[in-house]
Amino acid sequence: MGTIKTTNIEPIADNGTVTLGSSGDQFTLATGAKSSFLYPAFEAYLSADQSISSNTNTKVEIDTEVFDTDNCYDNSTNYRFTPTVAGKYYVYADIQHYGSGDLEAARTKIYKNGTEYRNTAIDPVNASNAINASNLSINTIIDMNGSSDYLELFGLIQSGAGQLFRGGSPGVKSTYFGAYRIGS
Repeated sequence: MGTIKTTNIEPIADNGTVTLGSSGDQFTLATGAKSSFLYPAFEAYLSADQSISSNTNTKVEIDTEVFDTDNCYDNSTNYRFTPTVAGKYYVYADIQHYGSGDLEAARTKIYKNGTEYRNTAIDPVNASNAINASNLSINTIIDMNGSSDYLELFGLIQSGAGQLFRGGSPGVKSTYFGAYRIGS
């Protein structure tokens, strides 16, 4: 078949519909082409253990990008995602909390524009059943304005000693943070 080259395709009538193909047809995007959703997107992980103070909200310094489609994640200064396209974003994260003493409480938190938006928590009830480590996942859908809204990952550990967020490697991402646009 042939190639059609054009700048714009519009329906014949205002607010009409343009149909490409028929039911069951598949379309392939060129390498590097982006669909109108799922972008911007990123995933990053904590590459080394991050020591923190007990019972203190602490920003997780997620420093190693797996991917960042539109350079919207800052992995070296503010450790935040500032998408440049407005819409709804699926956001997910996991922190591996560790205390060398008994882990009394742990929290994973998503902050939007510097304010806590969503959190998960574990609070062992009985100190005799205390644990030393816990992974706490979180996921949510957040509206972003595409200009000034930003997201950050925070955590909190209450422990007798040696609190930290566990780092990882490309093969084992113990603590990670990601997001992608799912629509308007």
